[in-house]
Amino acid sequence: MTEQRSAGSPEHRAAGVGHRESGAGLRTAGLRLRPLVNASRPDRIRHRLDIARKRVGGVWYRLDVVVRDLPFGLLLLIGSFLPALRSNGTVIGGVPDRPHDALAVVVILLESLPLAVRRRWPALSAALVSGGFAADQLLGYHTFAASALGIVLVSTGSHLERHRRSFVAGLTGAYVALAVGLSHLGTGETAAEFTTFYMALCLAWGAGSWLRTTRRAEAERRERVAVETRNAERTRIARELHDVVTHHVTAMVVQAEAARYLTAAPERLEQSLSAVSDTGRRAITDLRHLLDLLNPDHGTRSGDAAAAEPRTPAVGRLLTLVEQTRRAGQPVEFTEEGTPPESTGSSDLVAYRVVQEALTNALKYAHGSRTSVVVRHGEREITVEVSTDGTGSRATAVGGGGRGLAGLRERVDVLGGDFSAGAVAGGGFVVRARIPAGGRA
Repeated sequence: MTEQRSAGSPEHRAAGVGHRESGAGLRTAGLRLRPLVNASRPDRIRHRLDIARKRVGGVWYRLDVVVRDLPFGLLLLIGSFLPALRSNGTVIGGVPDRPHDALAVVVILLESLPLAVRRRWPALSAALVSGGFAADQLLGYHTFAASALGIVLVSTGSHLERHRRSFVAGLTGAYVALAVGLSHLGTGETAAEFTTFYMALCLAWGAGSWLRTTRRAEAERRERVAVETRNAERTRIARELHDVVTHHVTAMVVQAEAARYLTAAPERLEQSLSAVSDTGRRAITDLRHLLDLLNPDHGTRSGDAAAAEPRTPAVGRLLTLVEQTRRAGQPVEFTEEGTPPESTGSSDLVAYRVVQEALTNALKYAHGSRTSVVVRHGEREITVEVSTDGTGSRATAVGGGGRGLAGLRERVDVLGGDFSAGAVAGGGFVVRARIPAGGRA
């Protein structure tokens, strides 16, 4: 028995609530809608806080270095006038304490404010702070701002680039003069106590020097990594250009050479010229894929057309490669055994490049020779073997730089495979490669 409900019944209205958009202008009698609690609200708040922190950090680091270094000096300046910190100053030499006066304010300013330029002008900052520290100890103020001496020594040791030894010698001489003056004005500290304080200052300078060395080593490491990355990328681009350009151009040259002798056979001449055109189109397509690697925004398309064309050659395109070589006048026997796995990583591309380079060399150095291509797909590896019998002749006007086989060996080695290439008895040549499936380069 089917239960029917009218459009005005409460049951019908309750069932249709989920199909209305927020009920704008619609109210259901007797039905109270409770707002849903958004479970992702803490995440949104955290995300907004992260964005705000990044913005504040970006604004802070865009400020001048003097402005960013000024707050620490202001903290020392303010702390020197706080009663709780006034008695926590540095004391060496035993000079009796002296109440703060107008001159004390000048000494405090001299000790704290130069910290603002400790990275822009480290030598000037250290000289001013050292002078203020000497006046602070000789006059007996013993202010809280005197602790700026250790800070400025760390910063100067880290950022001073020129005349470092001369500057250290000057600071040492100034400290010796200060120690002599304090020994006459104060209660008389021992030489061991002055030496201990000097070693503490040397430790601060050494910490700054260590920071400088670490920073320079990190900069050199980053530069070295950048250079190695650029070189590796250039090498990879050179390999791709070699694989794409050499193969297609070699096929076009061989086909054009053959077309010169087909003037008496218009049908075959048209077929040969069509093969040249098709090869040129394939070269343009492969070069476009290579440009996509250099610039991800190059040649972007939307829809199924962009997804239909693969960005990298797959083993399934080997038959097209073989057919192109046959049209260039090279007799090729192609055998493919096994079924390629669903995911082969970079192995399928490397296998394609091995066959491509071997067929290119066959066109260049053994044109017309019987060529055999055997590709075997296993569960864990792909085996490729390309051989020629050496009965043909070398194509004219086609040169080579010898980098093709070397590049293939490097590609296979990266994936942990084996590669070999060499002449065989009878004048032939064979290329063999074992490529582990699933590897990524």
